[in-house]
Amino acid sequence: MQSVLWRACFAVVAMVAGRAAAQQLPPVNYDEDKVPAYELPDPLRCADGSPVRTAKDWFQKRRPEILALFRREVYGKAPGKPTRMRFEVMERSDNALDGLAIRKQVRLIFDARFPDRAMEILLYLPRAAEQPVPVFLALNFRGNHSIHPDPAIRITTSWMRPRRDGTVRGNRATERGRGAARSRWPVEFVLRRGYGIVTAYYGDIDPDFDDGFRNGVHGIFGPPPDRRPPDAWGSISAWAWGLSRIMDYLETDRSVDSKRVALLGHSRLGKTALWAGAQDERFALVISNNSGCGGAALSRRRFGETVARINRAFPHWFCANFKKYNENEAALPVDQHMLIALIAPRPVYVASAVEDRWADPYGEFLALKHADPVWRLLGGTGLLMRRWPPLDTPILGHLGYHVRSGKHDVTWYDWAQYLDFADKHFAHSDVRPMPR
Repeated sequence: MQSVLWRACFAVVAMVAGRAAAQQLPPVNYDEDKVPAYELPDPLRCADGSPVRTAKDWFQKRRPEILALFRREVYGKAPGKPTRMRFEVMERSDNALDGLAIRKQVRLIFDARFPDRAMEILLYLPRAAEQPVPVFLALNFRGNHSIHPDPAIRITTSWMRPRRDGTVRGNRATERGRGAARSRWPVEFVLRRGYGIVTAYYGDIDPDFDDGFRNGVHGIFGPPPDRRPPDAWGSISAWAWGLSRIMDYLETDRSVDSKRVALLGHSRLGKTALWAGAQDERFALVISNNSGCGGAALSRRRFGETVARINRAFPHWFCANFKKYNENEAALPVDQHMLIALIAPRPVYVASAVEDRWADPYGEFLALKHADPVWRLLGGTGLLMRRWPPLDTPILGHLGYHVRSGKHDVTWYDWAQYLDFADKHFAHSDVRPMPR
């Protein structure tokens, strides 16, 4: 009886707390007529009011300004490349997936002083292709072993979010998770198109929960939790930093064409891919899949997920300064079209799903549209359609876009467009930054 009473009390407390939390935020807006009037900052006008007229103006003045604003106000400042980082090849097979692939599993130790803090990188490269090969790089949500049922993939030992399907027990992955996310990873399809796949579990870099920035790479490289400045790096910045460390490895692997690495991310990892691509110009092509608020969607629209909602639900994702803009998006000195613009003139693809209203599909398209002038300034084709396109109708300029039928997910349809986009741009020399 006592346990029943306690459960009832906890249920009441949870209900009251949930209502109180809901009362702190306005209702979620899914009505275009209720999108507030807004004015976007101009990516081609410097902080001193001077216009950006040349590539030199962009690269030497305006781009550094915008990059510094995102580091200070949104994602936080990350450290540079570690001096004690090292790589260890844990396993290799030249006859993986019934002879279709070369498989490598590499352990990346962030700092030799902390050998237990490491990330495991899984590579599948097409065995029949001439090497070095172009690759798609993407972090995964459920461990490397989740992307394919290949029994040789090592099961992650890092912290994982509990799941009811038995794939995670006690915050540790189980054998039942092998291949559990296969629908999002058409490995054989990508290999047969001549591309490799490179992935790592994002929790190897920074476990995705708010512990005061004590675990993961924050626990190695600081700053100390009790002395964090308001522009210290959050988890998205940490995951983006981890992608650059994978790129460090790829530059050492002679079987990979490190000049043709397509960076892909879905959802929160789509936000991560955009931020990594904005900072690290070694990524030749960047893809955002359903990244929404803090990713490709314009914050000022307040459609679906908002700055206030994302900061309260995930207080560890962004830097502390970003919380100043909760329900105050108009005060932001940047918006997400400027994040996309930082990647110019390299190709960028943004993909939306029409039923994923939380991620504001139209706001994602508008951000791409408002980034377009930067590509055109730098001599690119930019976005080839000015209006939101019909469903399942890809646009393939230097800026690519589609809005897909269906929900928040990564599908084979999405991958088919990304492969076509990579084919288009990797066949030319326009994937590297322009001379400055």
